[in-house]
Amino acid sequence: MAHATDNRYPELKLLIGGEWRTRAGTPVLNPADESVIGEVPHATRKDLEDAVEATEKGFRVWRKTSPAKRAEIILKAAALMRERVEELAVAMTLEQGKPIGQSRLEVQRAADIIEWDANEGRRVYGRVIPSEPGMRHTVLRQPIGPVAAFSPWNFPVSSPSRKVGGALSAGCSIILKASEETPGGAYQIARAFQDAGLPPGVLNLVTGVPSEISQYLIPQPEIRLVTFTGSIAVGKHLAALAGAHMKPAIMELGGHAPVIVCDDVDPVAAGAAAVMGKSRNAGQVCVSPTRWFVEEKIYEPFARSFADKAASLKIGNGLDPATQLGPLANARRVEAMAEFVADAKAKGGRVLSGGARLANRGYYFPLTVLADLPADARAMREEPFGPIATVSPVKSVEEAIARANELPYGLAAYAFTNSAKKAEQLADGVEVGNLSINHYVASIAETPFGGVKDSGYGREGGSEGLTHYTVVKNVSHLTG
Repeated sequence: MAHATDNRYPELKLLIGGEWRTRAGTPVLNPADESVIGEVPHATRKDLEDAVEATEKGFRVWRKTSPAKRAEIILKAAALMRERVEELAVAMTLEQGKPIGQSRLEVQRAADIIEWDANEGRRVYGRVIPSEPGMRHTVLRQPIGPVAAFSPWNFPVSSPSRKVGGALSAGCSIILKASEETPGGAYQIARAFQDAGLPPGVLNLVTGVPSEISQYLIPQPEIRLVTFTGSIAVGKHLAALAGAHMKPAIMELGGHAPVIVCDDVDPVAAGAAAVMGKSRNAGQVCVSPTRWFVEEKIYEPFARSFADKAASLKIGNGLDPATQLGPLANARRVEAMAEFVADAKAKGGRVLSGGARLANRGYYFPLTVLADLPADARAMREEPFGPIATVSPVKSVEEAIARANELPYGLAAYAFTNSAKKAEQLADGVEVGNLSINHYVASIAETPFGGVKDSGYGREGGSEGLTHYTVVKNVSHLTG
């Protein structure tokens, strides 16, 4: 049985067919001090078999439930999450490390997403096609069926909420596989839906060894859609597995987001804004800005402002309200950051701020600004997925766009300009699924979110999000 060693962290269980199950598992660590805060249960093969059977039964009930009734239950779950915001936020910071203020905002954002999806589910319309006399053509959009969903460790509440909200609002059932490193958020989401009156089997929660769960769930004939958020390498593997079994998929994969800073903006203000964008979740965000391309005229003052502001961040335990940059999620991330910095130094790059681990206990690494790196430096080619930023001078907006597009990633990009003409040029030229101009917010509940190129396919959120959870059926009826 899984027992939490920090009473602020939930006792984790599996949810299968409306019943909570306890299983032995592995420790969940607090990245701030490496203490054990709980235990994540590992689903057995029998648990997975039962989850597939339960989700099929749950789908038969849920797809026949009226959209209005479905929305009522889903909205109640979102309301419960808002009521429990402090409980969810504290558990999230304990298991993932982000500052408590960011955790609270994530819970509220997750509730926003679920509420948006619930209301969109009432607007899944078909259409009637004008036909010849005696013939009626109707196009229906129906739930695709049970969904296998895989959520990442970096957003323990908002990422599962995107998948659960989309699937349930479209009339699908779902098996949610939560991250084994940060499973508490998904558990608390599942509990909110249970408490809201969701029928058994509509939402099932499993945790354990990722490869074993995905290798079992995806080929099952009952599973009709796969949705995954995570690394490009794992995403390509799961996409291939889904394709081998003719399963459509939503793949929200990595980025290496470029930022284009035009010379018509205030470089000092832009540098300060860069810190706000980069420090979110210690850079452990698929849309985190990473590669800054700055027009030469303002390059040096921008770089100084960025580095000075980065060096002033208060780093510490995310539960401290004064903390601006929490620990990284695990030891692997700290080691990776050190390797990126070492490579940058070896290739002649300048370290303007940060650059070294801060403590022997806890996974702390400062926001590190690297300047003048050659194109073959690792940080210029690979997504750091942490608090590392690169700044490079460019001669023109055209050069910046070319540099932004030179990698096989295309999830998000950012740009700063006061020129309407340049904004239009950037919107047309940057190859990404999400472009934010003069701010660092890549998506909200009302907008579609997803990537191009190696960053994936499919969309979550917006009116487009629910389309992936439905199938189109054409019904032709000879009436006379």
